[in-house]
Amino acid sequence: MKLLLKENIREAVRSIRSQMLRAILTMLIIAVGITALVGILTSIDAIANSLSSNFSSMGANTFSIQNRGANIHVGRGGKKAKRYPRISYDQAISFKERFKYPATVSISTRATALATLKYRREKTNPNIFVFGIDENYLATGGYELESGRNFSPEEIRYGAHQVIIGKEIANKLFPDTDPLNKQISIGAGKYLVIGVLEKKGSGMGFSGDKNAFIPLTNARTYFPRSNPTFLLQVMTSDPEGLNTAIGEATALMRTIRKDPPGEESSFESMKSDNISQMLMENLSMITISATIIGLITLLGAAIGLMNIMLVSVTERTREIGVRKATGASAGIIRNQFLIEAVVICQLGGLLGIIFGLIVGNVVAAIIGSGFIIPWAWMILGVVLCLGVGLLSGIYPAYKAAKLDPIESLRYE
Repeated sequence: MKLLLKENIREAVRSIRSQMLRAILTMLIIAVGITALVGILTSIDAIANSLSSNFSSMGANTFSIQNRGANIHVGRGGKKAKRYPRISYDQAISFKERFKYPATVSISTRATALATLKYRREKTNPNIFVFGIDENYLATGGYELESGRNFSPEEIRYGAHQVIIGKEIANKLFPDTDPLNKQISIGAGKYLVIGVLEKKGSGMGFSGDKNAFIPLTNARTYFPRSNPTFLLQVMTSDPEGLNTAIGEATALMRTIRKDPPGEESSFESMKSDNISQMLMENLSMITISATIIGLITLLGAAIGLMNIMLVSVTERTREIGVRKATGASAGIIRNQFLIEAVVICQLGGLLGIIFGLIVGNVVAAIIGSGFIIPWAWMILGVVLCLGVGLLSGIYPAYKAAKLDPIESLRYE
């Protein structure tokens, strides 16, 4: 049995070599499908790892309060989302002053998402996020300072022209010098760099590497926006008391916002792991979509391979007749063509897995995630290629096996 299998594999490889160009084109079709599947799914794994890392850095004892409707929502069934009033500065300050649970409360707002930061001749791309924050924001947001210091309460109160920058900004503006105590331009204003954050990785834009932070009062004064919203983040001293803190925070915020009894809150309280879970659910939909795309590509490849195998059967009719006349059974002929289809698919699948790993890990490098070897997706690729080979090869193999040896010998 083993000798027969080896002989069939040897004949399949010989046949592939004799039609090398056709086989290579078929392998590339298979490889494209597997590359799409493994590459996209590896990229999604890298994004998921980055998200998990970034949100876990915020800790299991942190939650945020923001106006309802500001989160990411997918599929509302065509219904228009209800609009709620944004959390105002006065409401945020009132909550921070009145929340008595053992916790650290921070207030922040986005000043701009299209800032260009400059230092002498160096400047960033015009896509820097600038946030106005208070003295507690770095702690509640899970940020660590690599050098320098945080804002003091007095600097927050009086809106000092100072800034804390992310690591990527520091590398861009100050490639050969220490950023601390250097004055940079943000828009039309001049700001003194007092701190540089440790590198966190990009994480789909959720890290501070490309963000700049200025005092909250300064952001309100020099980056005025019509109807801005403010984010509250709360970090409890005890993770076990997180749900209790959320309950007390919700009750206090409903009072501040004057939400009528019996109606839903006009804001949302979100744990950091809830936000991560929500994003992961959205990523799972992308995973399903990518899998479907890859399967459709493989289905097209299977049809192409079946057509090529049928042509091969026709071209090799006389060869089949000779083999049958010299004692080869219908089963041997069938297995030869079936193995040939499987070998082509597996070679194409191997190529696709390599390309998929490269594509996926290029994305992982871009978003700051580590090198990923998606064993599950690689095994899935091998199994799918086996299935495609069997699916596309079974009919041509049976057609070849049923050929009459006398008629085959007469075929020209």
